[in-house]
Amino acid sequence: MTVVLVEGESDRVALETLAGRMGIGMPVIRVVGGSKGARGAAAELAGEVLVGLVDAGERMDFERVLDTVFVCDPDLEGEFVRALGVDGVEAVIAEQGELESFRSLQQQVFQRGRPPETQLARFFGGRSGNKARYARLLAEAVPLDRVPPPLAALLAAL
Repeated sequence: MTVVLVEGESDRVALETLAGRMGIGMPVIRVVGGSKGARGAAAELAGEVLVGLVDAGERMDFERVLDTVFVCDPDLEGEFVRALGVDGVEAVIAEQGELESFRSLQQQVFQRGRPPETQLARFFGGRSGNKARYARLLAEAVPLDRVPPPLAALLAAL
């Protein structure tokens, strides 16, 4: 059996959403609670075929214990921003009625002058549950011919 290890809930949601859209049967996805959880999960699942999806900054934690690791640069949200473009992501935010909230964040002193990609990262991580919620919404919005490369490669490997 193949088990996909992911750092967080948003990674699981994005993979399941994309797999459903692509008609791919997903194997078990195990959320390990951050990159440091990969070691314990790999030990518990010894004998299974393990693959991982991880953020670039934490890749070593996964690569130490897994043979096959797909890396999001810098993270899942960054991959979707690149795939959809800032305007595409803002359109998703607008559909949720939250564009005004994002614009308010952009005007905060610490956020002014920062690249929109950085501001979007702050927006996604700013509220409990936002990352998983937007992972689903962005995975639903991305055209299937522009699925972020690490996600597309992981799904193709299954």
